[in-house]
Amino acid sequence: METVHRRKDMGFETGTSEDEWVVVSGNAMGLGTSDDQQELKVEFFSPAEYWTDALPVGNGRLGAMVWGGVQSELLQLNEDTLWTGEPSDYTDPNFATVLPQVRKLVTDGQFAEATTAAKKMTGQPTEVYQPLGDIKLDFGASHKVFDGNSYKRELDLDTAKATVKYVAEGIEFTREVFASHPHQVIAVKISANKTGAVSFTVALDSPLQYESHINGQNQIIMQGQCPGKRAPPQNDVYEVRQGIKFCAILELHISTDAGVVSSIEEKNLKVEGSNWAVLILAASSSYDGPFTNPVDSKKDPVAATSATLNSIKDMAFSELYASHLIDYQQLFHRVSLQISKSSKMSSQNSGTSISSITNGNEDHPSAEMKQNVLSGKISTADRINAFAKDEDPTLVTLLFQYGRYLLISSSRPGTFVSNLQGIWSQKVAPAWDASPHLNINLQMNYWPATSCNLSECQEPLFDLISNLAINGSKTSQVNYKTGGWVTHHVTDIWAKTSPSDGDPVWAVWPMGGAWLCTHLWEHYTYTHDKGFLESKAYPLLKSCVAFLLDWLLEDTKGILVTNPATSPEHQFIAPDGQKASVSFATAMDMAIIREVFSATISAAQVLGSTSDDLISKLKDAEPKLFPPKVSRDGSLMEWVTMENATHREEKS
Repeated sequence: METVHRRKDMGFETGTSEDEWVVVSGNAMGLGTSDDQQELKVEFFSPAEYWTDALPVGNGRLGAMVWGGVQSELLQLNEDTLWTGEPSDYTDPNFATVLPQVRKLVTDGQFAEATTAAKKMTGQPTEVYQPLGDIKLDFGASHKVFDGNSYKRELDLDTAKATVKYVAEGIEFTREVFASHPHQVIAVKISANKTGAVSFTVALDSPLQYESHINGQNQIIMQGQCPGKRAPPQNDVYEVRQGIKFCAILELHISTDAGVVSSIEEKNLKVEGSNWAVLILAASSSYDGPFTNPVDSKKDPVAATSATLNSIKDMAFSELYASHLIDYQQLFHRVSLQISKSSKMSSQNSGTSISSITNGNEDHPSAEMKQNVLSGKISTADRINAFAKDEDPTLVTLLFQYGRYLLISSSRPGTFVSNLQGIWSQKVAPAWDASPHLNINLQMNYWPATSCNLSECQEPLFDLISNLAINGSKTSQVNYKTGGWVTHHVTDIWAKTSPSDGDPVWAVWPMGGAWLCTHLWEHYTYTHDKGFLESKAYPLLKSCVAFLLDWLLEDTKGILVTNPATSPEHQFIAPDGQKASVSFATAMDMAIIREVFSATISAAQVLGSTSDDLISKLKDAEPKLFPPKVSRDGSLMEWVTMENATHREEKS
């Protein structure tokens, strides 16, 4: 078996250093081994205190964050099409009058002044991703005191299931949660190792405007709508402008031989004395694509949600889980990865040590920490903290597969793209609106798609690019007086393509569509799907480069440059000592353009379309593109006339 050695200094060479990692398995299509599966768990030994500690499950469209509380449990819910707003006009005729002014200032070397002037090129913010609501479980006083040593909360990446276990009053309770893609539901099972021990109340609510009621003996139906504009809902009064409507139905089933169900105030359900209980959550919205106003939508979310539940009315929890497992694992099991330390190192350290988990106080680990290590109770958070002192390669494997898990769980054919939060967001006003950011974040979400054998999960990205091309052609024509299509640094479910509000350092950047187009060509290079290339990728690439050819300007030496140009969320110190963000021919702009030109020419060669006039123009323009420049210290210059720059702060 071929082995690859990785030294801690990031060099790649062979040897027997104790600091090496060794790739011992990398089967691109095989199933993981049992050892692999043991490693692929995110584990905690206490309930979540913060949203970021909760466990995410998702089926691409529906998501939940499982907190794992004992006396009370919280599952925070999302549905991928719940957004504020409606389709809009993504053009600005005034943009074209400001553009020549900014260009002249850049040409004259007045970069700070150009940055100030470019503020008139900014536009409106995106709409905002909204949460669906919460499933709230209350287990009562009998769960107030529990055996802390018995508690475990885990997300098994191999099965895409979250599990919570603990002992209260001598009874072991188990909760299992998964999100089924085949049947489009979130399923929860609550069980105990003692007959008749399962009792709780369950509620379904939302931070959005909604009403709920009990239907029959075992359903809670919640109906509501998103704000018609990007503002949080006010009290219980609906926005005048109608937003996207939604419906969620929580259906309850209990054991037939024990237990009773009753309603509380016609809003909540109460279970008493059951052997087990199963909760099934289905939800849908009235969203009918980025070009249909919510008020004109013919979709009925109540009917759609009811139909989903009716389709599985005769299925047991085990049957739902079995179909979920088959669907999920046919994606997840395509790639396995096992990394270990060198044999010498492994013999000295077979796992995470006590000292490495003590957060810098390795000489005096607490008795509790020692006991946790000796009993095998090392949480994922402990492993992360220990990594600085003990580079556990199994944690790297876990992180790698966690990334694949999140993509599978937040992006499936027919869903919206994995947004800035994936699909997991608990706030009506989330950070950066949870909108897809095209200046690196959305691309990062999908970088693992082809290289990690999840090509199907990239289909929502291609659907978004197609929608952006429609709106972006209008933005190109009106704002820039150019052909083709363009989009900027951020978008939303309505396929916004115009510049966002705020500072030109991020807003004035028309390269979002071009960078996305590199994913089209990469998909073909991995799949060799000529039908995809011909029907979808190539038309989008051609229209994208049509804009780029019109956008590029010749400088006095006949070199093609972009003006204005920014490096997203970066500033530089201009020669006059002032901070600025607007310049010309930034390295990022030119690198993206060069890559898209090359991809389009290559696509034309594959399809036998090299005689197209557009391809001839690309071939003529390609050697004239402004080349990369190297500074005195040997680094690549992002701005061609500046040696000093202030780094951006990455979104997290």
